[in-house]
Amino acid sequence: MEKRMMTELRSSEWYAGEDRNAYIHRAWMRRGVPDSAFRGRPQIAIANTASDLTPCNAHLGEVAQSVKNGIYEAGGIPLELPVVSLGETQVRPTAMLWRNMAAMATEEMLRANPIDGVVLLGGCDKTIPSLLMAAASVDLPAVVVPGGPMLTGHFRGEALGCGTDVWRLSEEVRAGTLSQDDFLRSESATIRSKGHCNTMGTASTMALVAEALGTVLPGLAGTPAPDARLLEAAHETGRLAVQLVAEDRRPSTFLTAASFHNAIVALAAIGGSTNAVVHLLAIAGRLGIDLTLDDFDRIGADVPLLVNLRPSGAYLMDDLHRAGGFLAVLREVRDLLDPDALTITGEPLVSYLDDARIWDREVITPRDAPLQPAAGISVLRGSLAPGGAIIKPSAASPHLLQHRGRAVVFDSIEDFHARIDDPDLDIDADSVMVLRGCGPKGYPGMPEVSNMPLPTKLLRQGVRDMVRICDGRMSGTAYGTVVLHVTPEAAAGGPLALVRTGDWITLDVRARRLDLEVPADELAARTPNRATLDGFANPRRGWERLYVDHVQGADTGADLDFLVGGSGSKVSRESH
Repeated sequence: MEKRMMTELRSSEWYAGEDRNAYIHRAWMRRGVPDSAFRGRPQIAIANTASDLTPCNAHLGEVAQSVKNGIYEAGGIPLELPVVSLGETQVRPTAMLWRNMAAMATEEMLRANPIDGVVLLGGCDKTIPSLLMAAASVDLPAVVVPGGPMLTGHFRGEALGCGTDVWRLSEEVRAGTLSQDDFLRSESATIRSKGHCNTMGTASTMALVAEALGTVLPGLAGTPAPDARLLEAAHETGRLAVQLVAEDRRPSTFLTAASFHNAIVALAAIGGSTNAVVHLLAIAGRLGIDLTLDDFDRIGADVPLLVNLRPSGAYLMDDLHRAGGFLAVLREVRDLLDPDALTITGEPLVSYLDDARIWDREVITPRDAPLQPAAGISVLRGSLAPGGAIIKPSAASPHLLQHRGRAVVFDSIEDFHARIDDPDLDIDADSVMVLRGCGPKGYPGMPEVSNMPLPTKLLRQGVRDMVRICDGRMSGTAYGTVVLHVTPEAAAGGPLALVRTGDWITLDVRARRLDLEVPADELAARTPNRATLDGFANPRRGWERLYVDHVQGADTGADLDFLVGGSGSKVSRESH
C-alpha cells in the first residue's frame, strides 16, 4: 500500500529512488525529519502571505501553525511556503499592479517544488485572488483559509468601519464639520485587533466569495481573526488538504460555471466590493471558464441586498458573524443558487445551508424584507463605455442613478489633486466628475481612486455625493455614485480619453447606459490632449514595463495576456 501511494504522489518524482537526484532532494530536507516523511506521505505546502508590511495578514503565522497541526495529524507533511504578499494600505502605486505577479510567482513555486497539495492563506485584498489564480493555473489540490476580519473599533461611543469611515470622516474635516484633531484621535481606535478590514470591503468580500466558489471549508469565511474558532477551522482545513490529495480533488474537478454563478449571487446578497468583478473574471480565465462582464448583471442585478454592512449598510463584519454568518445569508437566496455547484469537501454548497439560521435580523435581513430588492452590480454600456463599465447601486445615491450633467474633466490623479479645491473651479452639484488615465495600462495597475473626494466648496454647501466616472477602481469600503472600470480605458484608446470639460454625459442605471452626448463624427475627429497623454504610464523596465505591455482590460479581469489559462503541475526536467 505504501509503495503504491508513493508512485501516485507527485512528490515521489523527487523523493522516490536511490539515484543521486533523489538523494539530493531527500538529504537537504532531512534536518530532523524521519525517513517516513519521504515514503508515501503527502507533502502539503502552506502558501502563506503573512508579512509585517501586510498588516491585515500579519497574524497568518499563527494560523499556519494550526494548519500544520492538522496536516500532520492526517498523515501529511506540512511545508510553509512564504509567497508574495501585497498590503493594500502600504504599497505604491497600487497593490493591483502586482496581483498578477504574485499569482505568477506562487504558481511557479508550487509547480517547481515537491508538493502534492496546498493550503492558501490570504486576507488582504489581493492575496486571496492571487492565490486562487495561481492554484487554478497549476491545478494541484488547493483549499483557502481566509485570515478573517478585525474586531470593531469605537471612537466617542461610535463604531468605526475601517476604510468606509476614513472616507466619511475625512470629508467631514474638509466640510468643516469635524476638527482635524478629532479626526486624528480616531486613528488609533479604527484598527482594534489583528485581521483585515471589518467592512464589506474587498478583503471581506473575497473571503466570502471564495467560500461561495467552494474553495473554503463551509462556514469558515467571515470568522473574525481573533476568534479561536478560526484556528480550529484552520486545523480542520489542514486535515482536509491531505484528503484532497488522496482523492485528487483539484480546482479543475469542482470549479465550474455553476461555482461562479453562486459567487455572483453571493456578491450581490452581501453588497460586496466591485473589485470582486475583476478578480472573479481573472480566476475564471485561469480555469478556461467563459465568464463575462454581462454575467454579473444577468445573474446578480436582481438579487436582493440582505447584509446590512458598511458601506451599503450600518454594521460590521463581527456583527455578521454573530448574526448567523455567511451561510445564513446564502440560505435566504438558496433558490437562486445553482444546486450542482460543489465545494472543496466534495459536497454541494447548498447541502450546508439546512441548519443555518439568522440570529439578528437587523444585520442579516430576511428575504421577504431586504435592505434593497435588487442591488447587484450593474453593467453599463454606451458611447462612453463601449466595452462596459460597472456601478454598485447599493452604495450609490438613488437620486443620482438617472442623471445628466456637464463633465468636469481631470487628466490624471495629479491634475485632480491640484485643482479639485480651487475656489474658481467651474463645478456644481449637478456636474459629472471625470478622471482618466487610471486604468490598468494608464496608471499602471488600476488604482482605487475613482471615488474622488468632492470639492470643498460643495461639501460646505451640504453636498455629499456626485456622479463620478473613471477607468480605475475604488476601494470596496468606499461608497457613492461612482462609475468604475470604464473600458476601453483612456490609455487603451477608449473614448474616455476624448471627453472635454463642458461635454454633457447621461447616466441611466435602469437602462444600463452611459453616454457622451457628442456626435460620433465630432468624437472621431478629436485626439487626446497633451496632458492626457503625458499622464499615461510609460515605464522603461522591470515588472511595470512587462505589465503595461501585456495587461488586458478590466472587462476581462486585467490579467496578463500570457497568464490566462494554466500550465498544470508537470515539471519534466531534473535540477541536477
